[in-house]
Amino acid sequence: MPFTGVSAMDRKREFVRLAQVEGANRRELCRRFGVSPSLGYRLLARFAAEGEAGLEARSRRPRRSPAKASGQVEQAVLAVRAEHPAWGGRKIAAVLRAGRGQGPSPSTITRILHRHGVELGTFGGGAQAFVRFEHPAPNDLWQMDFKGHVAMGTGRLHPLTVLDDHSRFCVVLAACENQRTATVQARLTEAFERYGLPARMTMDNGPPWGNGPRDPFTPLGVWLLEQDIRIGHSRPFHPQTQGKDERFHRTLKAEAMSGPPFEDLLQAARRFLAWRDCYNLERPHEALGMAPPIGRYAVSPRPYRPRVEPFEYACDDQLRRVSSEARISFLRQRWRVPKAFRGKILAVRPTSVDGLYDVFFRTTRVASIDLRAPDALS
Repeated sequence: MPFTGVSAMDRKREFVRLAQVEGANRRELCRRFGVSPSLGYRLLARFAAEGEAGLEARSRRPRRSPAKASGQVEQAVLAVRAEHPAWGGRKIAAVLRAGRGQGPSPSTITRILHRHGVELGTFGGGAQAFVRFEHPAPNDLWQMDFKGHVAMGTGRLHPLTVLDDHSRFCVVLAACENQRTATVQARLTEAFERYGLPARMTMDNGPPWGNGPRDPFTPLGVWLLEQDIRIGHSRPFHPQTQGKDERFHRTLKAEAMSGPPFEDLLQAARRFLAWRDCYNLERPHEALGMAPPIGRYAVSPRPYRPRVEPFEYACDDQLRRVSSEARISFLRQRWRVPKAFRGKILAVRPTSVDGLYDVFFRTTRVASIDLRAPDALS
């Protein structure tokens, strides 16, 4: 048996005694004890020089470590980690290289953290690489969602998040007291005034941006369409459609919401503001080659205008105003349309199928009319 375990010292004593017997075959003895000849002869040499003290287990740590990180480097690593308790080796290495021009590798930083008793936690590394999809330019798509309901000392917190798909730039991180349309619209207006308008926004199917998969139009969605922003909704039970924003929520929870519950909305808003600046301007992002999101983001060239501009439909479109009962008149019949368009002007256009018409609001198809199935709308 090799020299390990509770009785390792006894086996070492037995080995050296047997090896000292006149005529003993020391190589064969090493084989029977399950140790290499080099270890066996080294043990015999130490016993001859030091007696039984030479049989004690010794540290394998090298006497010299020229490449070991200096105490100053270790303190810098620990300082970054203390400021950002959810960051692992890769992010800390990127920050040190950016500030010092050079620094230890991520694996070295991980060993430094372990040596000082710092656990990387649930959110540190280890996941397999996967293929990422992103839109080619900033503001091509913004992802929007609420991060659930969060308990506070007073009331409840509803974090509203909007993320640019291309750059991962956090456009909105707001501490909201509810999930109502007016609340979201006010926060989006602030973002539009600062960053301009995106080409498209995607969100899930729940209120205030959807009434379920079969009715994706709400007053908030109609307001976005009036800003010439195309809207889309995630597939039911497929949160990966909003994958970047979902992953952002995980980071938000780990880095900005890991402490004691917020006392009130004001404290949450202050914490969100400081963390959002760090996330956008400083925090290395692995999907961006360890660069912060600000390096890939640029404001939209499309400015926000509070006044909704009139929309010019095609000359052959048949225009209808939606009644308070959410119906339009067409070919002497009244047809149901989504309630969100009450009071708006819709355009009816024929399709290539006889008796089938599409109903548009501006550039978005919102329904269809099938004369073969009266009062049927899809």
